[in-house]
Amino acid sequence: MNSSRPAASSVVARTLPRLAAALHEVPVIASVVGTQRVRGFLDAPARVCILASVPVGQLGGVLATLRGADKTVFVNVDSCPGLAQDRGALEFLRDNGAQGAVSTRLSLVEKGHSLDLFTMMKVFVTDRSNLRRSLDAVARGKPDLVEVMPAPIAARLDPEAKRLLSPYVAAGFVETERDAAAALALGAAAVATSDPRLWQLRRDRLAAAVAPTEKASP
Repeated sequence: MNSSRPAASSVVARTLPRLAAALHEVPVIASVVGTQRVRGFLDAPARVCILASVPVGQLGGVLATLRGADKTVFVNVDSCPGLAQDRGALEFLRDNGAQGAVSTRLSLVEKGHSLDLFTMMKVFVTDRSNLRRSLDAVARGKPDLVEVMPAPIAARLDPEAKRLLSPYVAAGFVETERDAAAALALGAAAVATSDPRLWQLRRDRLAAAVAPTEKASP
């Protein structure tokens, strides 16, 4: 996790060890799209989720449920109907128990820092020029995590690009246990997927899923 937080007494600083421990044990972030998948996440070993496409009128209740189950929740600010794209929206999420926010918008990542929220910047890497823009945005925003999409692009990134994006979460086209294991072997801190079958995967099991010839070079 990005540790460049100024105040050791902040909520983020105090919560960081728990988040790191959760992802160390189960390096799968559940992409919970809509309210229908909430129950499945509550019952899963995965402790961290990205909550998306939940109407603003239902967000408070869903966050209360997840908070009561001791889950760590990042809300995709860009995808929730009725949720504004401003500081007030982030304050609403924080006050209702969300620990983090996800956005493609640099301004929201910067505002999230000042509100003591974990921040995750989503970047879509489709070509080299897009990669340069993504690296610039990450350098300026200094998010705690970067969601890199699609996950298979990680195999095409050079070591310096990976370093600048790290710690990163590989997302998009993570469809099998082998996909998840390969992304971790390439340096991802975690993977994100909407497939509930993968919310059960623990790191020790994933480490065994990659054959020696497929593991990333040191």
